[in-house]
Amino acid sequence: MAASSDRELARRVATLLVEKGRTDDAVVVLSAWAASGANDREGQALLAEALRLAPGHAIARAAFEQMEGVGGEHAELAAAIERWSSSALLQTEAENKRPVFHRAQVGFNNNVRYKGALFHVQTEDSGLDRPHVLTHLFADGGRVVKSTKRTYASEVARADVAPYVRGLMKAQHMEMCIALREGTYDEVIAGRATGGMSVLEGYPEVKLRRGAGDQPAAASVRPPPPAPAAAEQQAAPPPQAHYRLVMMRSLWGGPERYEPTGDEVVLGHAGDVPLEGERFVAPREAVLQWRSGSLFLVDLDGGNGVFVRVRAPVELASGDEFMVGDQILRLGDNPTPDDEPGEGPTYFYSSPRWISSFRLTQIWEGGAEGAVVVAKGSTAQIGRAVGDIVFAADPLVADQHCIVEEQAGSIVLSDLGTRAGTFVRVTGERELVHGDEIAVGRTRLRVEMI
Repeated sequence: MAASSDRELARRVATLLVEKGRTDDAVVVLSAWAASGANDREGQALLAEALRLAPGHAIARAAFEQMEGVGGEHAELAAAIERWSSSALLQTEAENKRPVFHRAQVGFNNNVRYKGALFHVQTEDSGLDRPHVLTHLFADGGRVVKSTKRTYASEVARADVAPYVRGLMKAQHMEMCIALREGTYDEVIAGRATGGMSVLEGYPEVKLRRGAGDQPAAASVRPPPPAPAAAEQQAAPPPQAHYRLVMMRSLWGGPERYEPTGDEVVLGHAGDVPLEGERFVAPREAVLQWRSGSLFLVDLDGGNGVFVRVRAPVELASGDEFMVGDQILRLGDNPTPDDEPGEGPTYFYSSPRWISSFRLTQIWEGGAEGAVVVAKGSTAQIGRAVGDIVFAADPLVADQHCIVEEQAGSIVLSDLGTRAGTFVRVTGERELVHGDEIAVGRTRLRVEMI
């Protein structure tokens, strides 16, 4: 009779096997330990997990029949029970338990849609005995467009070699995805150049910034200073403008440009840049701070948010918001599945679970949540004519506007070369450079350094 501790060990080992890409072995382990003990909640939970991983697996079906007293040929199940003894589970756990690894770590696989075609990026580790990481870019259902390789032979003695290699794999994987989106391999894809294998040196320099911004250096924004005395006003030199804000779009009029002065400028109806007529701006929406020769945009709580146009793919976190045309979308996690067996000897029947990396929620005026779209696998595309989310009536949305995709465990937002652009909401603060565009409500401003 299987003990509760052995069944818990079987669950842990199955989890490790799935991480290593050995899903079939994981199903066999779960089924064997479900059928080798009492037909209770623990056994049913193991079998339920096996059926999630492979609903039609023969050994999982045999385990169900044996647990329910249904006759049939169960020789393979009996062999699996004998093979996956407690000692075998302990040995497997010792060989695969993190952070130490002896065999190759599980790699990353992502489909990337680019210029209407579907590409596949695969990154794999060759293990400590052959310490290098390979990344391949596939097109046309299997043609290798480009491969890159990095060795980590000088790092195998590190105490943290497992997380180091994991980070190397992730960075190299994202390096390939970003290079594809930037057009690096266009000539190779078209057949006018040869891709081949590139042996690269050094840790990958991934040009991927955090989309929403960093936490502000200052704990709070200073309140407006009191007006100086008349004598001080006469003695003080005229304030200098370091930048100008050029109006790119306004639905309610206002000046063509602002040239604010001072080191701290408030955006909002009660601020230095009031954005006359803009319906979706708070009295104090955000602050522009000039510090040590650089310009920073600081979001203020209580407003509708300020957004910055993305120039390159950016990484998003759950809860981040971005703007497509006049539409605001929020990235979120999918809820944890709650389809475990109920109390007593019960089973559930369902379609195979739809694998999805994230969800996007439309945000209406006033903050209410609208439509929710679950990513199909690891990707969600947005556009006016093509996409998982279609905004057919928004003139600022391109036919194929932007794409959100999971790459090596990170969620990345990429604009697809649109004229109107894609904007990400600032949380904390964000440094601005010449040419950056800001969206406040439905008003858009371009930053020009003077």
